[in-house]
Amino acid sequence: MYKSFFKRVFDLILAVIALPFWLIILAIISPIIYFQDKGPIFYNAQRLGRDGKVFKMYKFRSMKVNAPDIRNEDGSTFNAENDPRLTKIGKFIRKTSLDETPQILNIIKGDMSIIGPRPDLPEHAELYEGNEYRKLEVRPGVTGFNQAYYRNTVPWKERIQHDIYYIDKSSFWLDIKIFFKTAESVLKREDVFVSENSKKSSKTKRIGM
Repeated sequence: MYKSFFKRVFDLILAVIALPFWLIILAIISPIIYFQDKGPIFYNAQRLGRDGKVFKMYKFRSMKVNAPDIRNEDGSTFNAENDPRLTKIGKFIRKTSLDETPQILNIIKGDMSIIGPRPDLPEHAELYEGNEYRKLEVRPGVTGFNQAYYRNTVPWKERIQHDIYYIDKSSFWLDIKIFFKTAESVLKREDVFVSENSKKSSKTKRIGM
């Protein structure tokens, strides 16, 4: 009953309560992002949602306009603290996770949940093997089991298995634990960026951002 009904109710209630506070963040952050390089405020990323439906995930833009898309060998997106693609404000909003806050709009729309597996890129569906498709059984989350306990310290395939573990064990109390653990890691700014070693295994292609 929690997964099929109450989880969505709680998502909506908390998102509506948080919306006025997010609008204040929007009013402060948006001009800084724009005037830094006169680029767009938001980066609307295509992501895989529940049942494989592709949706637009909203983020504050943290990278320079037309920055290259750098991927790790496992297909996951690459990031690092000294990433030259980041703008000055981009580095700050990445560290503080403020770049993810526009996803409150995705929660209200029903694309995402507060807690759930972090959504993959659409092309990642072709790389799923075995039970990895089960990740798409639920709405993706703004934060989740991986974000709370591992963040960027484990490979993508391992993250998927953690996501499946979450789907199997999902409950109100597990979501509460993940929520507060996420808050702790955000405040401590733990494991926000991939380690320097990851650069050696990265691939680059050009996209528009």
